[in-house]
Amino acid sequence: MSALKRLAISVGDLNGVGFEIILKAHNTIKQLCVPLYCISYTMAHQAANLLHTQIPNDFHIFNVSGEFVIEAGKVSAQSGQYSYDSFIAAVELAKNNHVDGIVTLPIHKEAWMMAGINYVGHTDALRDIFKSDAIMMLGCEKLYVALYTEHIPLREVASHIASATLLPFLLKLYQTTAHEPIAVLGLNPHAGDHGVLGDEERFIEIAINQANQTIGKEIFVGPIVPDIAFTPRFRERYSMIAAMYHDQGLAPLKALYFDEGINISLGLPIIRTSVDHGTAFDIAYQNKASLLSYKNAVTAAVGFTSTDRGES
Repeated sequence: MSALKRLAISVGDLNGVGFEIILKAHNTIKQLCVPLYCISYTMAHQAANLLHTQIPNDFHIFNVSGEFVIEAGKVSAQSGQYSYDSFIAAVELAKNNHVDGIVTLPIHKEAWMMAGINYVGHTDALRDIFKSDAIMMLGCEKLYVALYTEHIPLREVASHIASATLLPFLLKLYQTTAHEPIAVLGLNPHAGDHGVLGDEERFIEIAINQANQTIGKEIFVGPIVPDIAFTPRFRERYSMIAAMYHDQGLAPLKALYFDEGINISLGLPIIRTSVDHGTAFDIAYQNKASLLSYKNAVTAAVGFTSTDRGES
């Protein structure tokens, strides 16, 4: 039996539910991997006190400097900065091969902005750090959704639909997942109805055809009418969907599999998975947070590292 993988865990926004999830899941997670939590003892004990519990004796910490008063449910620059510092610490551990991968707890985008951090989220930062066009994919074994555009205003999505940029996205999605078939959604209602409701689908169709020709077989199918793509009958045929924009893919995905879904960054030189939910400020430090997404994210990270190294 091979040794347990080492994973760096970034703690997310400490004003949210992340650290509650970490503590409650610790006894389970340590059976799956050797977790290294990126936080200081001072901040860890402060968070534990708010949860009326203690830090376990086998809770291994990689120190992240900085100190502030945790305020449950509050958006603050201090909590935003600390969550970013914890994340960067985890990334550096992975870059230097001190851990086999990283798992991230949720950050708050406004808190990052208040802290002067010029990224809209983890994936955006990872792209810049590794100079790689990482793909954001979310979901679970029943259904995964990859996002062509992510955190941009809805009014800008149509201008991003171009064959020249969609083609490499599709090719990388297949190269990093080896999944087939993959359904590609149209942008417009009824996938444009042959130009009646918009013509962006012609660019999507060109990219699909070019991707299939490049690969040498029919991997991608579409453009698919978006309002049927998440129905039970369709999901029986396609367990991976490429969505054109954030809410097109994630609103139905989370309606179906919110608690169990995870976030995976594809196309990076490190393994990174994450929970598929936010900071949940409304229930922070109330012992109400679900652990399922975090457990699934850790399980996936362990699975990716084992696969990469030729293990079972």
